[in-house]
Amino acid sequence: MNRTAILSRIKISSATLEYWANYFELAKPRLVSMVLLSTMVGFYLASREHMNLFLFTSTLIATALISIGSMVFNQILEREADSKMLRTQNRPLAAGRIHFAQAFWFGALLSVFGFLGFVIFVNMTSAFLALLTWASYLFVYTPLKSRTSLSTIAGAIPGALPPVIGWAGAGGTLNIQAFLLFLIIFFWQMPHFLAIAWMYRDDYTRAGFPVLSVIDREGKFVARQMIVNMCALMPVSLLPTLFGMTGTVYFFGAFAVGICFAAVIIFAAPHLDSRARYVLRASVIYLAALLFLMMIDKI
Repeated sequence: MNRTAILSRIKISSATLEYWANYFELAKPRLVSMVLLSTMVGFYLASREHMNLFLFTSTLIATALISIGSMVFNQILEREADSKMLRTQNRPLAAGRIHFAQAFWFGALLSVFGFLGFVIFVNMTSAFLALLTWASYLFVYTPLKSRTSLSTIAGAIPGALPPVIGWAGAGGTLNIQAFLLFLIIFFWQMPHFLAIAWMYRDDYTRAGFPVLSVIDREGKFVARQMIVNMCALMPVSLLPTLFGMTGTVYFFGAFAVGICFAAVIIFAAPHLDSRARYVLRASVIYLAALLFLMMIDKI
């Protein structure tokens, strides 16, 4: 094989790799992994005695498929706004590396297969919750994002449903315990996303998204909302023990990591320009610690 043929094959392989890398980026693997983690915890907590591995795997695969599908459609709807923001302008759709039709069919197929996966292999309750998450994310949160700062609250609803999907997937009834998982993730999202919105407020301004950080340029109300939601999250995060879901290890562990997270928010609140990133990092560590404690101290 001559040098020209070898170089030609290398170019073809490189182009193929780049092609699939664009779809991988379109799938938002980091966000999907967070969705799967909370779904997994919900499933595990609802499982009595031995966990059904087939049901567990089916739930996670279906969740991954429909989650990726919703994120693809979100990027389709926001492709023009994404092209205006420095943080998102290099996304495959915004940059034109993937065309609308390609993304549409990719998102549609994954969404349909994910939903059917729930219907066929899991149960109808989880299928309904997955569809509700998909629809509220695309048809409530996404359009509200360009209209009102309350979109953060609207977006926190589909964001908090994955652990409930996992709970239902394991056959758990939609009781107060499932609702507690929803509330924990709901309140956790507020300081997490407020920190992101503050860090990228100039981007959101360019894209025309009236998030709270765009309206409140001084950051006083943003900081206050972080603290208020943390004050709600702290007691809610302790309730799983009181409702017989977890033991005392979780209770005291959740209290300890909650105090640490609250301390970071209070420390960052007066100087969000330089410290919002601390809140973002602390929020990720806090949630990971909380979910880990739930799993090791399940009753």
